[in-house]
Amino acid sequence: MSRVWFAGPLETVAPFWRILRRDGVTLGFTAHDRDLWFGGALHRAAPGMVPSAIRRSADLEPDSAEVEGALSHDALSPADLALGRFDAAQVLIGLVDWETLDSHVLYRGAIGSVSDEGGRFTAVLQSRKAELQHDPIPRTSPTCRAQFCGPGCTLSPARFSHAATVIAYDLATNAVGLQTSVAPALLGGGTLRWLDGPYAGQSMGIIAPGPTGLVLDRPLDEAIPPGAAAMVREGCDRTLTTCTGRFGNAINFQGEPFLPGNDQLTRYAVPSG
Repeated sequence: MSRVWFAGPLETVAPFWRILRRDGVTLGFTAHDRDLWFGGALHRAAPGMVPSAIRRSADLEPDSAEVEGALSHDALSPADLALGRFDAAQVLIGLVDWETLDSHVLYRGAIGSVSDEGGRFTAVLQSRKAELQHDPIPRTSPTCRAQFCGPGCTLSPARFSHAATVIAYDLATNAVGLQTSVAPALLGGGTLRWLDGPYAGQSMGIIAPGPTGLVLDRPLDEAIPPGAAAMVREGCDRTLTTCTGRFGNAINFQGEPFLPGNDQLTRYAVPSG
């Protein structure tokens, strides 16, 4: 039988927040005055964090919520916010009994945007119902719509992932030189995931190989020490020719390369003979 919260005049209840970042780090916070362990995670005492009213509706409109507080905890640093470590992180907000450790989740969503002003942060949350606004029907396209080594593609990510170490980096061209076993030409359009260094846990897209290394799609603002470890994944230009000739995966090609386009409607008939 589920618990009825706030049934009595006085209860030992405090709100809690749990943040699941995309790099695998889970952070827990509670408004209680001491740390609490429940739900498989340690929730640090952070009384400076304040949730706004959580609006839940019965229709299909996304529920709204917001969290704000002081950047007083070591787990919430301005540097991590600026590097985007909390972007699109999953968020759970609920209630916990600090004596019995019973808990109940009131809100599930993701961080849409984070702002930092004068040592205080504000996180705007997006509920799971926001996913209902996405078009579930795939549009036709001459190129493959599947994510490389993702659902629909079915290729093994481990087969096309390679360990790498940093040799040098160039801030002027936003490129990083790597020592790895794969040819740089095969990494264009792929991804680079940092295993240590200032960007540990972050993933960056590889635009193309350049004269000073691999050009990345995110700015390199921090100094990267030589020897820093990373994992690179090969890229794909999503064409049928590459899918067939390089990967032998045409059966899983998620596109319509031979479908006539809108230009067919504007063509004039040409008499034969």
